This record gives sequence, structure tokens and C-alpha cells, in this order.
Amino acid sequence: MAKAHVDLICNIGELAGLFEKSTSLENFLQTAVSIVAFHMHAAVCSVYLYDEATHELVLSANQGLNDSCVGNLRLMLGEGLVGLTLQELRPLRDGHASRNPAFKSVPGIDEERYQAFLAVPIVRGLARVGVLVVQDPVPDYFDQNDTRALQAIAAQLATVIENAKLLIALHRMESAKLTPPPPVHISVDMKFQRGLAVAPGIALGKATPFGDAKDDLYAIDIGSTADLTREDFERSLQATEQQLTELQRQMEERLQDVASMIFSAHILILRDSMFSGAMLKLIDRGQTPRDSIIAVASDYIDRFSASENPRLKEKVQDLTDLSRRLLRNLRPGMEADVDYHGCVIIARDLLPSDILKLVAQRAAGLLLVDGGATSHIAILGRSLQLPMVMLENRDLLSLPESADILIDGDQGTVYINPIDSVRDRYQELLQSSRDLERNADVGANACTTDGCAITVMANINLLSELKLARQMHAEGVGLYRSEFPFIVRNDFPSEEEQFHIYRALLKQMPGHDVVFRTLDVGGDKMLSYFPTLNEANPFLGLRALRFSLRYKDIFMRQLRALLRAGDGYKLQIMFPMVASVDDFVEARDVVCECHRQLEQEQVPHNGAPRLGAMVELPSAIEVAPELAAEADFLSIGGNDLVQYILAVDRTNAQMSDMYVSYHPSILRALKRITDAASAAGKPVSFCGEMATDVRMLPFLIGIGIHRLSVEPRQIPRVRQSIATLCLAETRTHAAHLLRLGRITEIEQALGIPRQPISTTAPA
Repeated sequence: MAKAHVDLICNIGELAGLFEKSTSLENFLQTAVSIVAFHMHAAVCSVYLYDEATHELVLSANQGLNDSCVGNLRLMLGEGLVGLTLQELRPLRDGHASRNPAFKSVPGIDEERYQAFLAVPIVRGLARVGVLVVQDPVPDYFDQNDTRALQAIAAQLATVIENAKLLIALHRMESAKLTPPPPVHISVDMKFQRGLAVAPGIALGKATPFGDAKDDLYAIDIGSTADLTREDFERSLQATEQQLTELQRQMEERLQDVASMIFSAHILILRDSMFSGAMLKLIDRGQTPRDSIIAVASDYIDRFSASENPRLKEKVQDLTDLSRRLLRNLRPGMEADVDYHGCVIIARDLLPSDILKLVAQRAAGLLLVDGGATSHIAILGRSLQLPMVMLENRDLLSLPESADILIDGDQGTVYINPIDSVRDRYQELLQSSRDLERNADVGANACTTDGCAITVMANINLLSELKLARQMHAEGVGLYRSEFPFIVRNDFPSEEEQFHIYRALLKQMPGHDVVFRTLDVGGDKMLSYFPTLNEANPFLGLRALRFSLRYKDIFMRQLRALLRAGDGYKLQIMFPMVASVDDFVEARDVVCECHRQLEQEQVPHNGAPRLGAMVELPSAIEVAPELAAEADFLSIGGNDLVQYILAVDRTNAQMSDMYVSYHPSILRALKRITDAASAAGKPVSFCGEMATDVRMLPFLIGIGIHRLSVEPRQIPRVRQSIATLCLAETRTHAAHLLRLGRITEIEQALGIPRQPISTTAPA
């Protein structure tokens, strides 16, 4: 009977389903090993969890061995084949396990008769979580396909186990007193504020602070609570779990690449006997269900907030969300209010996963205070069409929920309790924007008045954006930012998970170029599950290609997935933040090594991808001719290029007037890059906000950049601008700008009014 692991086990929905039906971690793991053993037709399946305190692996779930060993069988890190797997963080497969020098015989479990052995480490980031093992009496029973399947399962298990470990750690902490604090109400008298536009769009809704304030729970009005009973609480528990499960299902359908089990922590906390069980005990002692929920939730919020474990701190908002749902669901008929529909969220700090949860719960918009808008938050907001503004005013967190708030993500303006004329004006803007999008000229190509075709492609962050890119007739994907499945999840996505994402992207853009940029993290795009390096200047630290070359196991996992996904397609891979020709050659060598591995494993893949370098560092500009000779193509990362040449942090609002994309050094650097590509006969493309600036577009085309990649919604506007240009005139215009040596001269040539630089010292 053939093994069914590829279709049945590597589907994350299956393990998510198991988790939803489980009442504890032990129950989940036991069900998981049974399912794995069944699909792989293995006689034995085991899960060992790693105890960091004792450096021991503990057998925590098993099918096929003596049941009495569960919880009692312990192996030191490096001990036996299982311990060796976790120590070296690599899969271990042996057709005759008992002959292996590392094999350790354990009396009483008759393990010797299971000759075929396969174990893969369960890791979260770089942290050891445990080991997943299958065994069978038939020698050489497991092959490379089994290894890949088991690795995919281990990646899924890591997220659930990590959430469960958080609760275990929490239970060990000393409980705080369950005394609800008195509610605090602060009024803020503000009407109009001007901030920084982060993600476009207009949102009007009720002001809803988003954070760890326990007072928010007291502010939830569910009417009289004297008549509520234990049965109402139990019904609320059931309704809350059903809502969260359905939310998870909907988000995985809509955002299959990043929505992996984003509500798993909510569900796990909800089922925890020390959470809902504590509420039931208070109800049985005479407290109302409302007061019991608030008391226990407040206690947990205190302990989560006070913990030194950063992962626990991250779950504070999950807990607040969950408690809010429980309160709303107490009262029949209020279920419609459990989401953030009609709410403008006001927050200080957010994780990318928080953005997904807000979108899932239908938030209208987001107002970030106190400098919380990192670039990946902004990009995610734009991709998910969540209007977003950043404002340096922490007092906004004190707005009462009765206040109406209107945010304009295009202009960066905020109105508190806007008057009717302001509301009406924005309603008209919304309608005209919808009409413009419906009637936009999205012809199949862009061409100058003298017949020069300009390729306009789409920047893609999430698979869900492909539909819009196709509607706008994007001529391919000029930049797929592959880091978002890494940033939003709780752990590094497995090779199998990445393969399915990349394959789906290629399938949905048949016949078009798709350029995959390898993992670009670091700077302000940090992984919450990866150990923070505490760098003095992360933008000049371990980021992008530097990160990938330092952690080659993560890099190779991504490259293998890309090569496999590219089988039968024209595959293009681009390396970000290339600092030297040596960087590019080293990265290319890793691609070649992945190709050799897949050849040996006889795995279908693309063995000859086109490899490109993203030019965004001054050092890369200096060696652009040599880089163009080695690479198959060059792509200019305009935003970072400006940042690094001018030494201006583009995320720093106080430096915004110094971030000048038309600086003479920027224009000359762009010309040097295009000249180097042209001399080597290699194509060059441009990705960055400059490509959507109608004042700069003639310069880019005039120096020879005829491939542009922009956000999908910008494609019609860029095409319309191109259609008004004459190639010969753009060349003359570019030559004139290149002769100018002062910013003021270029501003005059472009018709840009010079903004005076403020000399006022910051407060």
C-alpha cells in the first residue's frame, strides 16, 4: 500500500484540524503520531520534547512502543540516534538502525526489531523543541520523500508546541491577586491632527485602543449582568471557540501564504483549564460571569506583561482579544459586535500577525502612535488594504470608545469626531476613488509617444495581491518579497510550505516573468521568533543576503523550495543587499549546491534559474560592471539606494526632508548602474517609489530603465504617465539633470518647491 504523506500529511489544514479537536498538548501529540503512523504506514511514530532546563529529550507521545515509556523515557542531548538528531539539527535516516554506532538500546521497549529509522528535529527559529521519529521492521523502508514530509510536519508541530509551552511556563509563575481595578476614564479634547501617511485609504469608525489596558474590558457594555448564569458562560465559551475556528478557516482561504494558525494561541488559552476553569470556579462561588472573566483575564494580563519571556509578552493582545469575545458572547444577540467591524484601531506597537488578526476581524483602519510604523507593517497594511496613519501623540490611546475617528491614509490626516461637512467630503472622495479604479485605463502595455515599450510589472507581498495585479494587466511580477511568510508566522516556514507558496505564485502568472527576491530581514523587518542580535544600528547590520549567508541552512531551505517550485517555469531569483561580487558568487554557489542535492535526490526542479543582484548599496555601485558581468540581470532597489547613499533612515519621520530621491549623487549613481548593465548586455529593472513619481519617471526612462516594478494599484497611473512621454525628450531631460550639481538646481528643473528645513530643536 503506497504511503500517502505528500498530499495528506504535508497539508497544514490537517494538523490545524487536529489541534482544534484536542483538549491538551498531550492529546494533540498523541493524535498526531497516530495520524502520521497511519499515513506513512509506519509501525512506530514518536514525539520527543526537549527540556531546556535538564538538556533532556522526553518521550511525550508514541504509537507502537510500550505505553509505559511515555513521560519516562529520557535521553540526553546527543544520546542515541534521537539525541544526535537534535544535537546536530539535521534529519537522520538509517535503514538498519541497530547497526549504527550511535544507536542506544533501551531495555523493555523492544526497539531493536524496528530496523528502519527516520528522525527529524522540531525547531522554532534556532531553538530546539524536540524530535519527530518514525520506525518500521522493514529495512530501508523510508526514503527522501518521507524525510521531506516529516520535516514539513515537524514545522507545523513546532508552532502548536511553542504555544503550549507558553502556557506551561505561565502556570509555573506565581498567581497575582484577582482584584479588578477601578475603571479609569480620560477625555482627550482634539479635533484635527496631521501625521504620516503609511497605507492608503480612508477609514471612519469608533476609536478602539489596542493594547494591554485591562480597563478596556470594563468599558465593554453588555447591559445588565445580574441575570447571567453559568450556562451563559459555557455557551459563550463554545461560541467563542467556533468564531475563532471559523476566522482561522477564512483567513487560510484568503491568505494561504501567511495566515498559518494565527488564532492557535487564542484557542489554546481558551481551552486551558487554568484559564476558563478559573472563571468557572469564580462563577460557582457567586461572582457574575462578567466579573469572573475580567478578574481572571486581568490576572493573566498582569502575568503575561510581567514575564521576562518575550513570547509571553506578545500574547497580551491575544488574551485581551479573547476576553473581549467572551464578554460579548455572554449576551445573546451581541455576537455581531465581537469583531472590530466599524472600528479604527489605535495602537502603539504591533506585530505583523496582529495586522492579520485585525484584518480578519474587519477593522476599518489603523492609527499608530509613538512611532510604531516599521516598513513591513506599512507594506502589509498596503497589501491588505488597511488604511493606516502614524502620529506622534500617545494621548490618542486615551480617546473614549464613543469617539468617532476618521483617518486619511493618503494624506496622513486624522479627524476626531469629524463634523458632517468633513464626513460628506470624504464619502465623496471614497466614491470617486472607487469609480476611478473601476474605470481606470489598464491597457495591456505601456508605450511612449515615439513607440518605445516600457514593461510595467507588479510588486507582490502576498498571494492575495495577484488577483489585483492581473486585473491591472501587470506584465509579470518584478519583485516578490519572500520575507512575509517568514515575518508573519511564529517560526521559519518549512521547505514544503515555501514550495507550495512559490508554486502557487508561478501558476497564477503563467507566461509572465516572476522575480523572487530571497529572504530580506533585518533593519526594521525583524523576526519575532529569532534571537535579537541587539545591534547598535540594525540597518547596517546582519540583514538581507548577509543573514542568508550566515544561516545557510535557512537559505538552502528557501532555495530548494524555489528550485522545486520553478520546475517547468522560467525561474528568476534575486539576492537583496549585495555588497560585492564575492557576495553574489557565494550566493550563486549555494544555489548550485542545492541543485546538486536535488539532482542526487532525483527531485524534479529547475536546474538553471536566472540569478540577479539587487543594487542598493554604494559598494555595489562601485563594482556594477563586474557585478553585471556575473549576474543574469540587475535590479535597482530605489528606496534603499537613496537611504544608503545619503545616510538617511527612511523610516525616521524627523529626517524625511533629507530623504531626497533626486539628489545629484542618486541620479548619477542610477546612470552608472544602467551604463554597466548596458555594457554587459544585461537587463536592468527599477523597483521603488521613484518609479511612481511622475516628476522622476522621465529621468528613469531617459537613462535606459525600461522595466519598472510598482505596487499593483499604481500600474494604471504609471502607464498613463508613460503614454505622455517621448523617449528622445526623456534622454535630453536626463542628460540635463545629470549635469546639475545642486539639489536646488534639480528642484528648479523639476518644478519642485523647496521646503525650508526646520531649525527648531525637538521638545
